[in-house]
Order: sequence, then C-alpha cells, then structure tokens
Amino acid sequence: MVQEYHLAAVIRDNGKVSDLRKKGKIPAIVYGDDFKNQNIAVDGLTFEKVFVEAGESSLIDLAIEKVQPIKVLTHEVQLDPVTMKAIHIDFYKVNMKEKIKTEIPIKGVDQSPAVVDLEGTLVANRDEVEVECLPADLIPEIEVDLSVLKTFDDVIKVADLKVSERIEILGDQEEVVFLVQPPRSEEELAELEEKPEEDVDAVKVEGEKPAEGEEVTEDKEVVERRGEKTTPAENAEAKPAEVPKSEK
Repeated sequence: MVQEYHLAAVIRDNGKVSDLRKKGKIPAIVYGDDFKNQNIAVDGLTFEKVFVEAGESSLIDLAIEKVQPIKVLTHEVQLDPVTMKAIHIDFYKVNMKEKIKTEIPIKGVDQSPAVVDLEGTLVANRDEVEVECLPADLIPEIEVDLSVLKTFDDVIKVADLKVSERIEILGDQEEVVFLVQPPRSEEELAELEEKPEEDVDAVKVEGEKPAEGEEVTEDKEVVERRGEKTTPAENAEAKPAEVPKSEK
C-alpha cells in the first residue's frame, strides 16, 4: 500500500517573504502543464515532517485554501546556506494519466558478508536512479538487499534493482550500484604512512643572493640577450599596427 501524504497551503500575496518566514511559513510555488502558476505558503514544521518521509519521489495531496487537494511532487527545495532550513519550495502538479520521469533514492538494507566477515568496505556508486512511470506507481525509495555481496567479486548492478513492473528504470543497466572493496594490505598501508622527505638545502629560492665566496654562473643565452640593444627601427616594428580608419 502506497503511503499518503497531506499538506495544507494558503495563497500568498505580494507581501515580503521575509515576513512569512518570521511566522514559520515557507513561500512556495505550484506549477504544471495543465495548471496556472500559483504562489502559496506552507507551514514550515509540517512540510519538514512530510518531506522527510515523502522526499521528491512521493505524491503529496496539497490542499490550497481548503479547496479539493491536488497531487503534487516536491520538485526543488531551496535551503538557507547557514541554517539549512527550507526557504522556498517548488511543487509540480502532476497529470495522473501521464507518465513522468523522476529520481528515486536507493537504500541498502541488511549486511554484506564481504563487509562483516572479510572486513571489506562497502562502496555505493549511486544513491538514486531515474525512473519513468505513472505518478500513482511512484515509491519513496528502492530497497537493495546487500546480503548478496558475499565476496569481493560480487556486485549489484542497476539491472538487479527490484521494482514493480510498472516502473521502468532508465539509464545504463550494467552500471554498478554497490560493491565491496577488499581491505588494504600491510604493504599498502605502510606506503600511505610514508611521507616523502624533501631536501631543503637542494631547493633554490628564486632571487636568493649567493653565499659569500660562491661562484655565480649564468646561462650563456641569458648573458647574450642582456647585451643586446634594440634600435629605434626595431622598436617601431615591435609596435602593433594601427587599424586604418574606414573611408567615408
């Protein structure tokens, strides 16, 4: 049974959004192919609770001003860079009769024997996949059984993800989603701990004056260039050519 999520909203006027946020409201917008854009506001705490469970891949029944709820997806949530709280939301009204493309998160469940018994490291190459389906068939996440990863040769590919036949997973089906890397050998760990030592005395600082009594040698070509003199004619040739004025 698909979980249902409900959220109430009010129509937002042209007032300052900062005033809304002070009241614990989040400014938002609703749009869709068959829906006129509507500026709204939702309660911040209520939205956070719904969004934690619904994410961006579950339908939400959005009731605007107590009118008949419409089915929407949370398309984008803008966060405050300091508090990481939602400061603006984009809701997309879906057509329940048309297929849509969206991302569904991937969640690993159970434990991998290659991690528990062989002390390997679990590697997750992807945390979501793109799917296409009818809105009513959307699910919050795709659970993946990690217990099939028994050796370091075992992998879980996109094609191995189990979903309803009504959901089509898009993209490269051979792409690896989960694998387990073997632990590092003692030799590898020793190499990582070794730090290259740099001979400070061998490093010459540009512009450093030679020590007293030290013979200074210069590159022959540099000395020759230093002795060269540029004639006025050569200076003239070095100047960029002027762009001729267009004739009237």
